Amino acid sequence: MPNGPFGARSPFPGPTIGAMDAGLFGPSSVSWRVHRETTVLFGGARALLMHGAHPLVIAGARETGFYERNPWRRLERTLFLTYSLTFGTREEALAAAERINEVHRRVRGVDPVTGKPYNAMDPDLLLWVHACLVDSALLFERLTVGRLTPEERERFHREQMAGAELLGLSRERIPPTVAALRAYIARVVAGDDLRVTDASRRVAALVRTPPPEAEWRPVLRAVSWWAFGTLPPRLRAMYGVRWGPAREAALRASLAALRAGRPAIPRRFRWILPAQQAAARLAA
Repeated sequence: MPNGPFGARSPFPGPTIGAMDAGLFGPSSVSWRVHRETTVLFGGARALLMHGAHPLVIAGARETGFYERNPWRRLERTLFLTYSLTFGTREEALAAAERINEVHRRVRGVDPVTGKPYNAMDPDLLLWVHACLVDSALLFERLTVGRLTPEERERFHREQMAGAELLGLSRERIPPTVAALRAYIARVVAGDDLRVTDASRRVAALVRTPPPEAEWRPVLRAVSWWAFGTLPPRLRAMYGVRWGPAREAALRASLAALRAGRPAIPRRFRWILPAQQAAARLAA
């Protein structure tokens, strides 16, 4: 079976169902329903581009060698850790959070591009990373699945606050509603904090041209198109992506086709592997 979040054996070996540990959220949570979808995982490429446009966020990633030493495999390992927060047992989720925090506590310095200090545990940077992930997940759920009610979208947002707290971000720092979260993102995009640097362009190159060993490489070319196309327009322009009505129409048509065809996709492809494994564990 191939490696990666789509088809590898997951490293994930919490509320409880009977004697089973259902982890931090459990199958009745909106987080399970959203994060199990492969097409929502595609939105992670959009979030990665948004992270890459923040010089202090990308400075921390550069310090760890994330984009210099086999970035694709490092990205897959990061995804596995992230999904253990949702689909692992309680012990696995807490251990994954601690591993992420352990790395973040060591990441600090001065960004050579802006001359500003950075610290991976800085609440402002944690908020930007968290907001991009939540916004992208909700956007791709709406565009490719479309099953959540407005109340369920708010519930997902609140559940994700609990996950953010495990990673050092206080709930009080997070905008309280989905609309407020989107307004926060709009303010950052309209402000002066974001810029596309050489490091940002390396992130964009990773999204545009996945390495040969990347799983489902042909599909990832479409994911790249959707990732750049759904960026906030100002940020998309900062990445040098030309856009217009024809491209927008093509983007919307392709996403609508994906949403319409999704119910016919077998569950083993429609759900990411960690979600399948968690469901099997609880059904045993």
